[in-house]
Amino acid sequence: MVSSILAAQAGNTQQQIATTFLSANASAEKSAVQTLLGTGTPSLANVAAGIGGNINVTA
Repeated sequence: MVSSILAAQAGNTQQQIATTFLSANASAEKSAVQTLLGTGTPSLANVAAGIGGNINVTA
């Protein structure tokens, strides 16, 4: 009986871990698709200083 309880707890833990991995994977896939489609919030994390600012067009 104890072994069956331990097995059930281990199975529950494995299910929780699998759910976490699936959620993270789905989030990563969503981000990749948004990047490829050019939707979502653009990231300026990997660009040089001064890139992505406002352009002065009053000249």
